[in-house]
Amino acid sequence: MKLDPRRSAAFLAAVDAGSLELAAAQLKITPSAVSQRISALEQDLGTPLLVRSRPCRPTVPGTRLLQYLRRSSLLESEFLNEMGMDSGPARVTLAVTNDTLATWLLPVLGPILEAEGLLAEFILDDQGHTFALLEAGQALAGISGEPEPMHGCSASALGVMRYRLVASPAFRQRWFAGGMTREAARHAPVMVFNRKDALQSHFLLRHFDLPEGAYPFHYVPASDPYVNAIRLGLGYGLLPQEQCGDLLADGELVDLTPHLHVDVPLYWHAWRIQPPRLERMGAALVKAARAVLLPIGG
Repeated sequence: MKLDPRRSAAFLAAVDAGSLELAAAQLKITPSAVSQRISALEQDLGTPLLVRSRPCRPTVPGTRLLQYLRRSSLLESEFLNEMGMDSGPARVTLAVTNDTLATWLLPVLGPILEAEGLLAEFILDDQGHTFALLEAGQALAGISGEPEPMHGCSASALGVMRYRLVASPAFRQRWFAGGMTREAARHAPVMVFNRKDALQSHFLLRHFDLPEGAYPFHYVPASDPYVNAIRLGLGYGLLPQEQCGDLLADGELVDLTPHLHVDVPLYWHAWRIQPPRLERMGAALVKAARAVLLPIGG
């Protein structure tokens, strides 16, 4: 048996678009036709592939199919280009962290994408959660804080992002004039990126014995506004050294705990068997990242 390309395309479009209606618009057919093609594919394979929720999401067998279709699409593009047939730029879906995308990743990855003729689609999540995006088949490769690869993948060390606990000078004067103590930290508002962000809570628990919820906090789930909120004195929080170094040097921010920092190791995860361009891109990214990040265990 062979996979029907139209049925496979309907399944992939539904997962990527998040709904049958948007998938139909993308494929220029009716939502009913999309549903029928996916149902036929499910009958072909003898298992449900798609949960028709909002957004649509793949079942466990659907996730395996999704991983296969993403890789086969890139392989097909690679083959056509090698045969001298212009298939257009190939697109790679990468699961990366918000902080890497806001700091060192684009300057490092941009030239590599251009050299390989690749287009990128970034899916953002916390370093503890990007691994799940690979498992779910939503990305072909990605950056994670998880050192162990999932089955069929490899993990390569990239380096360490160092975080500093920073605030505006006015904020420090208001809340921590006598230094950062446990009692003062119980009252000063903390900047938290989103509900998955555990950096701040782990830091305060480890160094000040403050459990989550023992202090006030803001949620600001976007990188630049998060930095600006700290600069404006709304709260204090952990920022990558790459993001706050100049602000510390200029005096716009101050380090509340110069003797303490948080090191987050990062790893590049990719399938062991992958298209040549993706393999070259990954190897170049690992090499370039190691030149700009701190070494793991260093």
